Amino acid sequence: MTTTETDTGTAPRAAPFVHPAFLYTSDDDYLATLVRFVADGLAGDEPVAVAVPSARLRLLREAVGANGSGVTWLDMTEVGRNPGRIIASVLRAFSDSRPDRRVRIVGEPIWSGRTEAEYPACVEHEALINQAFAGREVTIVCPYDVVGLGGNVIADARATHPEVWEQARRYQSDEYAPEMALARYNKPLLDLSEVEEFCVSEPAQLRAARQWAASEGRRHGLGEDRAADLEYIATELVTNSLVHTPEGRCGLRIWRHQDHVACAVSDTGRLTDPLAGRTPRSPELPGGQGLLLVHRFADLVRVHTTGHGTTIYALLRIGED
Repeated sequence: MTTTETDTGTAPRAAPFVHPAFLYTSDDDYLATLVRFVADGLAGDEPVAVAVPSARLRLLREAVGANGSGVTWLDMTEVGRNPGRIIASVLRAFSDSRPDRRVRIVGEPIWSGRTEAEYPACVEHEALINQAFAGREVTIVCPYDVVGLGGNVIADARATHPEVWEQARRYQSDEYAPEMALARYNKPLLDLSEVEEFCVSEPAQLRAARQWAASEGRRHGLGEDRAADLEYIATELVTNSLVHTPEGRCGLRIWRHQDHVACAVSDTGRLTDPLAGRTPRSPELPGGQGLLLVHRFADLVRVHTTGHGTTIYALLRIGED
């Protein structure tokens, strides 16, 4: 088990996996903890990656200085726009490429610019990190801006992280309950009852469904390249429904959602693995890449599962071909 610290040191811990929420209140607070975290990692020959929003990235990189040449720097507003791709494309990509050493990662997936639609996917991401990295030799520190984020966000941070760091102390979170957080944010994106549905009940209809998806995407404002991405996403989601659900049928919907084009595929199946599409698949295993690629192409993916079925939403931002 991890040891509880009451100071700001970053000494090695007994547990292989450490996942604290770092609650900071100012730039000075942010730098005091994270510069030391980075420096201690480099001094201990632990590879270090920093994935934070662009303004924070510049601030921290400047403070780290010349030692920063040994750090992998990533702008989370780009690599983590879709929270569902962070585990595979950022965290696992970095740690898997260094299998012989413990690694340190600073990952800040939630900032004040996150939208209401994105936030549930962010909380799910934070909760699922604990499953994705259980037993692995890695420390993932997730900073939270106490001043800029709401109290509910800080409460969710305490629920999704087994440990909390503050400037003056470190402690185990008494509110840690990742499964409850996952259940709390298992929400529909919106009521789909008024959105036109394209029903698919057999593989022979797949070609028509994908063509309809691309046409609807263009009608709602996507350029040709992104309409092609939407066509691919719709194809993968519909195919998964046809193959894996008991009835082998689904409903496909496309609509304009604020500054995105949204795609939703609903069926009577139940997605039992919340990490599906969020972690890399072994090249030795057949299939299983569809949802991973959906996360890669989409700007946001949301999943809503009930006792009656599952709806997967994928959103693509308009005007970004």
